[in-house]
Amino acid sequence: MVLLKPRPFAIRFLISASLRSRCRSLSSSSSVFCNVSRSPLLSKNRASLCTGGVGSSGFLVRNAAVSTRAFMSTPTAAEAVHESSGSKAYGSEQIQVLEGLDPVRKRPGMYIGSTGLRGLHHLVYEILDNGVDEAQAGFASRIDVVLLADNSVSITDNGRGIPTDFHPATKKSALETVLTVLHAGGKFGGASSGYSVSGGLHGVGLSVVNALSEALEVTVWRDGMEYKQTYSRGKPVTSLSCHELPAEMGSRQGTCIRFWPDKEVFTTSIEFDYKTIASRVRELAFLNPELTIALRKEDIDPEKAEHNEYCYAGGLIEYVKWLNTDKNPLHETVGFRKQIDGITIDIALEWCSDGYSDTLLGYANSIRTVDGGTHIEGVKAAITKTLNNLAKTSKVIKEKDISLSGEHVREGLTCVVSVKVPNPEFEGQTKTRLGNPEVRKVVDQSVLEYLSEYLELHPDVLDSILSKSLNALKAALAAKRARELVRQKSVLKSSSLPGKLADCSATDPTEAEIFIVEGDSAGGSAKQGRDRRFQAILPLRGKILNIERKDEAAMYKNQEIQNLILGLGLGVKGEDFKKEALRYHKIIILTDADVDGAHIRTLLLTFFYRYQKALFDEGCIYVGVPPLYKVERGKQAHYCYDKEELAHIQSTFPSNASYNIQRFKGLGEMMPLQLWETTMDPERRVLKRMVVEDAAEANMVFSSLMGASVDVRKQLIQDSARKIKLDDLDI
Repeated sequence: MVLLKPRPFAIRFLISASLRSRCRSLSSSSSVFCNVSRSPLLSKNRASLCTGGVGSSGFLVRNAAVSTRAFMSTPTAAEAVHESSGSKAYGSEQIQVLEGLDPVRKRPGMYIGSTGLRGLHHLVYEILDNGVDEAQAGFASRIDVVLLADNSVSITDNGRGIPTDFHPATKKSALETVLTVLHAGGKFGGASSGYSVSGGLHGVGLSVVNALSEALEVTVWRDGMEYKQTYSRGKPVTSLSCHELPAEMGSRQGTCIRFWPDKEVFTTSIEFDYKTIASRVRELAFLNPELTIALRKEDIDPEKAEHNEYCYAGGLIEYVKWLNTDKNPLHETVGFRKQIDGITIDIALEWCSDGYSDTLLGYANSIRTVDGGTHIEGVKAAITKTLNNLAKTSKVIKEKDISLSGEHVREGLTCVVSVKVPNPEFEGQTKTRLGNPEVRKVVDQSVLEYLSEYLELHPDVLDSILSKSLNALKAALAAKRARELVRQKSVLKSSSLPGKLADCSATDPTEAEIFIVEGDSAGGSAKQGRDRRFQAILPLRGKILNIERKDEAAMYKNQEIQNLILGLGLGVKGEDFKKEALRYHKIIILTDADVDGAHIRTLLLTFFYRYQKALFDEGCIYVGVPPLYKVERGKQAHYCYDKEELAHIQSTFPSNASYNIQRFKGLGEMMPLQLWETTMDPERRVLKRMVVEDAAEANMVFSSLMGASVDVRKQLIQDSARKIKLDDLDI
């Protein structure tokens, strides 16, 4: 039995930017990240003024304009011109040779993805994955992850322990070799490899963490001995020490890595988010049923300390049940594990009656392949082929020219597939896609055989799935006219655009942005206050359709949805996403700062996530943040984005000062100039860029918040309400 804390809301915001002045962070949790952005049309350098923050460790940045006089000819500019002319010299002395771990510190983003929060957490995953590799090899059964109060992380496993003996090639210990030499490790495959299957491939994970850490301590238990060594920024500080363990601990083995990330490398504050790491730990526990992972967060305040232990003996079947907690399944969760030609396939799947989209999660050697790969392609092909064959065999489909497409048969499907491949082919160090062609054949064949046998033995399940698939087909046919309308109407011709759309003059989508606003009142202010060169406005009438509870036919018939599809150039659901077809590469949701505005924003995010999830992957979705308060004192006006900023402004006034506070309830209350200055001006506005990091978590939250199950939503709201301070409620 595993005790889990309540699942968090699925939106967390992160900003990777240089911040100055009073920056603050507010607690939040989720699987979506946000970044500040500005218009490409305005390229002047600006000074930054931090006005507030959202997220467990994120910030919002507001940019204050600097006088253009600052960019006239100056001594600095003259120096830059001189340096440019001097840099024309190009000889052997300009060729740099980076040695040891210098390449990692020079270009950390190449190894960990970014120097923001995502890269910071990637350090934890690198060490954690090493322990998981030991478990997959059958040598470890437990991993302990501790987030310490000094912002360091300790990860301990009970595997074999990193070898400490002398390495003949490097002339130093094997432990120091794997910590200081790139591409040194025991996971390259072949007869000399220490692992038959592993997530690590390049021999850089541990050495990268060492290079990007201000300090790192490693402890190894092997052969009745304890070995210790300390490093700093990739270089050993102490020599390898060892002493004999007491008799009662003589059998202990394993490795403990504790590291302090380097503040010189990371652009954000060094603060690990418990919920982010817990999501990855839970995922690994589902994928490795034989493994127990304990996660603990220590804090100076004992009440803020957290601890959970994750162990799922049911593996992927439990994973799918967890994903479908708030849905109505058509049958019991089914799955199998099989090994063919050295490749292990583990899969679990379940169809739900109240789902109108599919959730397919793929893993290779316990690494989440967010961009899919050959294992996902094999599953899709096998499911489509199986259901079409059985539908025709059982005479459910009689017409020879009609067949169910993959989109129809996967409607309502939740599937998790995990493959263990001896020599996986990943794309880059971040491993987002699996490329082994032989995996597709093995997965296709295995799923086809198992699913055919299961459905033949359970005809009632087959009938339910085919009935849902046929309903999806009928809905698609009923929506065909609307789909064809979307295809035929060129988004480049103004005659085909929604009537309420106020378009911009820019024809380059990379320079254009569109504000989706709530109602005609806000739309009127936005149209008058915008910069017509690159800003378009699309007002919505009320709340759009909740597509989480509707099928495709109902969605295409909805006028507001049609306006969004045509106005933005989203194309047709289910077809390959083409960013070049978008009319605007920056889609900004701008709603009122009240309950209705939050609901409309959630409906829009649900629509974009379910209709064209690639919009999040490409970083096209933003949320605008209007100010909550306007403070007027004499001729001066201050805009505040939260109560903390309001209190700060008030504290700067004399005790006998006279001033007026206006609380903005809607965008329509703002004059066009106010709306431009606070919310639309690229140099001063606050934007949150929405990026999905954890697809499984995001999928669950959208289903819980927007799905048909009231009980699950009620429980989610009650659990989240306990984390809210009553003083923060705007009543």
